[in-house]
Amino acid sequence: MIVELRQYTLRPGRRDDLVELFDAEFVESQEELGMAVLGQFRDLDDPDRFVWLRGFADMGVRLRGLQEFYGGPVWKEHGPAANDTMVDSDDVLLLRALVPPPATAREGGRSEIKITIWYAESPFDDTVAGLVPDAIAAFTTEYAANDFPALPVREGEHAFVWLTRDTVDVEPPDGLEVIRTERLRLHPTARSGIR
Repeated sequence: MIVELRQYTLRPGRRDDLVELFDAEFVESQEELGMAVLGQFRDLDDPDRFVWLRGFADMGVRLRGLQEFYGGPVWKEHGPAANDTMVDSDDVLLLRALVPPPATAREGGRSEIKITIWYAESPFDDTVAGLVPDAIAAFTTEYAANDFPALPVREGEHAFVWLTRDTVDVEPPDGLEVIRTERLRLHPTARSGIR
């Protein structure tokens, strides 16, 4: 599974506008085209940040899905309103799943989700997924070329990303060359698949 971790910086006070629009218009409309809207979240530490994950079976499905969605009627109608809430939408990591996220219902209880990202100077070995036994999902950088340049992704990054439901900070084990750590505390929106 290919996954985009998308972090949007929004205009002050506009996050709830985007969340309402996203949950109403952008979940099923993307899933009907073969994409998976895995989870969408409010950042608990930044009131002007929206974080979401979108999944694809492979890079070919990603290209077709993005072309059809961003060239289609739903984005044509609602895209300008979504873009109006944003200052920046280019903070995107292209990842591949080591531990795929669970399929969950879009309704029901919600818990805090924590995303931790370790960055290194060289690629992570796939065995790094075993270092976080309580992860509900784990990903590492996908190095395939971004074949949909209208949506930029960060390049030259070597990242290991995992999601947990607890708030314990896991430090990199000895011998793992981590140069930077990013932590996100998130609250799922009403229609988030990951909760």
